[in-house]
Order: sequence, then structure tokens, then C-alpha cells
Amino acid sequence: MGGSGGGRRPGGDAGPPPRVAAATLALAPPVIVRGPGSTAHGQIEDWLAEAIAAGRLAPGDRMPTEHDLAGWLGVSRMTLRHALATLARRGLVERVVGRNGGTFVAEGKLEQDRTRLSGFSEQLRRHGMVAGARVLSATARSAGPAVAAALEAAEGDPVYEIRRVRLGNGRPIAVENSVFPAGSFPGLLGCRLDGSLYELLDERYQLRPVRARESLEPVTAGVREAETLEVTEGAPLMLVERIAYAADGRPVEFARDLFRGDRTRIVMWTSELADAR
Repeated sequence: MGGSGGGRRPGGDAGPPPRVAAATLALAPPVIVRGPGSTAHGQIEDWLAEAIAAGRLAPGDRMPTEHDLAGWLGVSRMTLRHALATLARRGLVERVVGRNGGTFVAEGKLEQDRTRLSGFSEQLRRHGMVAGARVLSATARSAGPAVAAALEAAEGDPVYEIRRVRLGNGRPIAVENSVFPAGSFPGLLGCRLDGSLYELLDERYQLRPVRARESLEPVTAGVREAETLEVTEGAPLMLVERIAYAADGRPVEFARDLFRGDRTRIVMWTSELADAR
């Protein structure tokens, strides 16, 4: 963890010196209960997580040095490191190395409501974030067995595959890999592909997806995904596989999206099923 003073916030953006979190708390340190069934690091983790959720620790705040924070809490540095490491895995803090590094309160997670079908750009705008996209590849190819089955096409039919990294406030959140039937979207690869694809499908082809079948699966980042998403190899990701349909019922997209586990939270609304008699 590092030193004190000004520096760079997580993500490398230069700016005014971040607040030191201890100065913003104005609270007495938590009482650590020592006994069977409880751990000091677990209690510290819960207390810091609650302070972050309540807004007493704000995104970008720099945590005090390990030496100062451990002394304030009355625990060893090893106990504190255990708590901070768990918070980092949960995406609540970010640990930055270097002369101006330290442990910072992370940006809030993007909540994705999977109950309602909407594009990534729209979801970011609802959270007050600036959406962006960087095109990694855009190619025409023939449909293999999995793509053909998903798009209800024949093997060998022409499709367009677009792979992009999606950005929120300039930082990577997800890698999208979308496949579209070429016959439904002639000239798609000649369009600008760094904005909302769903808005493009609606405005140019009047075929905006209106419903989708999605499956979610926790996975870990391989070498390529880690480099693209700026995470460590083996970091937790959420794989969302989707078949999206137009209003007339035809499938218009087969996608496999990988979201950073430390920057996204999946939300779903459920309701009681009607009584089957």
C-alpha cells in the first residue's frame, strides 16, 4: 500500500489530490470482538464495506497507510491486509502500486437489470456514466454449428462478427462478441460500430431486438481477456450468453459478453408465478 500525499486515482487519471479517507470518517474505530465464531479481518471488512455503501467513504478516497490504519483499528498489519485483499476481490477498493499508489475506494459497480432488454450504452447512461466502445475486430464469416443453431440459420450462411471492448467513463467493463445474420443487416460492417449497436439496428434496419434469452455463468479471465479488460489473469468475470429476437420473432443476434466481476452487479426482478391448477 503506499504512501501519502497527492497522486493518481485508480485508472491513472491525473487530478487533484484524493481525500484521505480517515479524515472523512470522523468516527471512532469499530470495536473488534474477539472470540469464537468471529475474526478481526472479517469485522474490519464488514465495517469498511458498510462505510463505502453508506457513502462515508467515497469513490477515489485514498485509504490511510497500512501502518496508520492498522494502528487506528488496533490490529496487526497482516490482519488489515487480509481484510483489504478481500475488499479488493469484491471490487470495493483498488490497490495501486508505485510512488503515488495506495489503496483507493473503487468506483461504484454498474448495476445491470437483466429483467429488461436494453443496450449497454443505455444502461450506462441511466447510471450517469459515459459509454464508449473500442472495436477490436469486425469480420464477415460463415456460420458454424453453434451460431447457425442460435440464429436459426444453415451452417455456412454468411454472418457478421463484431468484437468490442465496452468502456464506462473511459475504463473497460466488458468484452462483447456479437454475431448478426448478414442477410438481415446488409452493409453493417460499413457503418460506425463504436456506438450503440442496438440503436444502429433500429435506426438503419428497423430491427431492434425486443426480447432475449440469456444465460449467465461465472468464469475467470484468460490471458487475452485479462489484457483487454485490464485485470489479472484468473480474475472473476461473468459470461452472459444471449440470443436476441426482433419483434417478428426472428433471432437477430447471438452474443457472448464477458463482464468484469469487480465492476458489475447483475440485478433481476422476479414475481410469484400464477397458481397452476
